[in-house]
Amino acid sequence: MKLTYAKRLNLVGWLFIAPAVVMIFIMSFSAIIQAFGISLQTGMGNNMKWTGFSNYLRILKDPTFQTTVGNTLVYLLQIPVMLGLALLYAQALNNVHLRCPGLYRVMIFLPCAMASVSYSLVFRILFASDGLINTVLRFTGLNQNGINFFGGAWTSRMVILIALVWRWTGYNMVFLSAAMQSIDPAIYEAATIDGASGFQRYFRVTLPLLRPTLVLLCIMTLSGTIQLFDESVNLTNGGPANATLSISHYIYNLAFKYTPNFGYATALSFVVFIVIAILTLLQMKVGDKRDEM
Repeated sequence: MKLTYAKRLNLVGWLFIAPAVVMIFIMSFSAIIQAFGISLQTGMGNNMKWTGFSNYLRILKDPTFQTTVGNTLVYLLQIPVMLGLALLYAQALNNVHLRCPGLYRVMIFLPCAMASVSYSLVFRILFASDGLINTVLRFTGLNQNGINFFGGAWTSRMVILIALVWRWTGYNMVFLSAAMQSIDPAIYEAATIDGASGFQRYFRVTLPLLRPTLVLLCIMTLSGTIQLFDESVNLTNGGPANATLSISHYIYNLAFKYTPNFGYATALSFVVFIVIAILTLLQMKVGDKRDEM
């Protein structure tokens, strides 16, 4: 059978990407399939036994996992705060009358470039009993005894929330700033001619055109928060009494810190994967407005 020119081009394209597809399947998908098999077993090494979906049923009765889910829901509170600040920064830095906007962008983005261990140590020092925050509280008379930030459940969670917002706001700001710069100025000119005020231009023009970027950032931030690990390990070590323990930190403990239970840890990983996939699909469905056009 003689192939058309278009089909020959298509075949050549598939031949070029075939090695990459094979390597991805070998290095990624085969490992995922093997991990799913491990999630259906219990025990260690040569003593692992097939137990079906018992690990998945155990998740429903695991109080520690329920605690980590509650902690994650608290950490999700930083998403609207972070994106709101990122929008404000992006709008301010796109002001044509602002001098040295590049310098401000670098300053706001710089926390994202820090290593997780480094910035966690900085926040541990800041919120320590004799740290800068408590020193200021005592000096100003707001709290003469200071606050044991890492000794209480909600105060330790608050420290993690502040750390997350401080570190990742600049990262989101860069995306939003780039998206704002890609908006055609003629759209704003037309809106101004029609009598739209500054607020109307922002809420009727800027935000709708930023919707695809905002959906992308929501998906990335949601996925990152559910998989939160560095802050739980380096900043609070999951304490006090698992009050800040994240799901990923718990999975790590199950696999490497407690008596190793790779089957149960892998089962938890698959549950997290499924949850993230479902939430991502829902966000993409909500954010996709092409059918309305």
